Parts: sequence; structure tokens; C-alpha cells
Amino acid sequence: MKLPNFDDVLSAAEQIEGYAVKTPFLKAQDLSEKLDAEIYIKPECLQRVGAFKFRGAFNRLSRLNEEERKRGVVAYSSGNHAQGVAASAQILDMNAVIVMPEDSPKMKLQNTKDYGAEVITYNRNTESREEIAEKISEERGCIVVPSFEDHYIISGQGTAGLEAVKQAEELGVSLDLFMTPVGGGGLISGCALAVKGLSSEMEIYGVEPEGFDDVKRSLESGKIEHNARPSGSICDAILTVHPEPMTHKIMSDNLSGVLTVTDDEVLVAMKYAWEKLKLVVEPGASVALAAVLHGKIDVKGKKLCIVLSGGNVDEETFVKALNS
Repeated sequence: MKLPNFDDVLSAAEQIEGYAVKTPFLKAQDLSEKLDAEIYIKPECLQRVGAFKFRGAFNRLSRLNEEERKRGVVAYSSGNHAQGVAASAQILDMNAVIVMPEDSPKMKLQNTKDYGAEVITYNRNTESREEIAEKISEERGCIVVPSFEDHYIISGQGTAGLEAVKQAEELGVSLDLFMTPVGGGGLISGCALAVKGLSSEMEIYGVEPEGFDDVKRSLESGKIEHNARPSGSICDAILTVHPEPMTHKIMSDNLSGVLTVTDDEVLVAMKYAWEKLKLVVEPGASVALAAVLHGKIDVKGKKLCIVLSGGNVDEETFVKALNS
């Protein structure tokens, strides 16, 4: 198992330049004052397709050779990776098939179709998305593009962390903490490679939904742990059954810890992001902000960056957050 490294993140940054958006690095003034800290936001909700997933997807698909591109790709995702792959395939003039849960947010399903991908839905409680994708790959010859367990995907996601730390340095800020949501671990693994490559002393924390803390338990036990169920939280974007060997190894080597938040705490964070930061953030992308807002980590006197990883939220869920 060849793990990606800091140089791979640098290569990914060159590969996606001109295609991915260099998202802002914003100071959360209100929250900084309330918590006596310097808190900065990396809003990947403003990224192409509304989520960081475009970074890894484009890095992966753009590395395919001519013969592989002709075969097209198949991916599985609850929505953001789906959109990232679909948009990347559209840019690169490739066919894409996306396997998505039938209960995915309507916005994510429609956006994926709008990017020109063929969408095949499944029941996440009774069917395996991996098995469906593998069958499609065998029948059609498509290249499987995993949502997180892939060398180029991880490296591409890491460019968000690379950008953030460099943007902080441009402001004369030396970050103490870096926090991201955690699903399968692609984002935080890539960011960990970038962050540690630039600042070895910086602490990195992931955040998961309560009841779906497979990464937290995996890091504590030293082996890959599974969630008992695949669904049941509003944080659809980061609900995975378990980490994979590559992300588990990178996270084990680099993370200082993993925190958990409830759905109610997430709704409060979404409302806060809208009211104070003027950002629309989806539930799973709000978990790191929720952890800071609800005191899951002591940030007093610290300089930290919180990644808001996506903004693809259905109207119904967003209204629920605003009324929380």
C-alpha cells in the first residue's frame, strides 16, 4: 500500500490549478471574540460543485490516460463526490456513471444529472454501493473512482489544507489547530499530509456525527471499526460504514483526535454559519464548526482553521436549521 505524501499534494495543486476554485480564508470575527481565539474559516462550500470533492475528483480523472478516458468512470457517493466526478468528467469529455443512495438529497441527485452523468440509485440499508459499482465496471469497462480510498483523491483533497495554511501565512498567522469533518477520511487525510508538510507542530482534529464515530473508535482501538448502521443522521455527506486501510493509516499517524457532535448541534452550526458568516453550509460540512461552537474542544488563545466542506443542502433541511 503506497501512501500519498506531501509532494503528491503539491503535484495535485498544480494539476487542478485553473479548474478548482481557490476558496477564501476568512476570519470568524464574532466567534473569535466570543471564544477568545483567532478562528478562521476555509469555506469549501464555495468550491466548484459546492464542495471540496471537486479537488480530488478532478485530480483523479485528469490523470487517466486516453484509453482509460474512453472507457469512462463509475463512482459511488451520497452526493458531493458524485457531483465532483460528474463535473470533472464533463470538463474532460468523459462518460460517468454514479451510484447514489435513493435517499440522497434531491439537490445532489439533480445536480449530478445536470452535469451529464448517468445516475443509478440504490437502497443504502440493503444494497452495497461498492458491489453495484464493481458490476457496472465489469459490464461496461468503466474505471472505478472511489470516494476516498485512492492515492489521487486523497492528494487532491489535501490541496484545501495546503491553500489554507499558505493563506494563513500570507496574513502572518501561524495556526495551532486545523479541523475538518470526517467521513471516510479522504479530506482530513489529504489535509493532514499538507498541514504536517508545512507545519509539523500543528494539531489536526476531525469531527464526526454522534453514533457514526467509526474513525474515532478506529483510532482508539488501532484497528478499523465499523458503524452499526449506514444511515440515521442528517449528516448524509459524511456517513460511511468504516475507514479504509489507506485513510486509517494516514489518520492514525497524524490526527490529534476525533470529536463528535449531535444532529441538533449541527443544525445550530448551520444557522450560525448563515447568520454570522453569510454562508450556506450543509449538515455534514458543519460538524467542525459545531464542535467549536459547543465547546467540544478548548480553543482559548489558539489560532485555528475550520473547514466548512460543502454547501449542498436541501431547502427542507436548511429551513429546519434556520428554525432551530
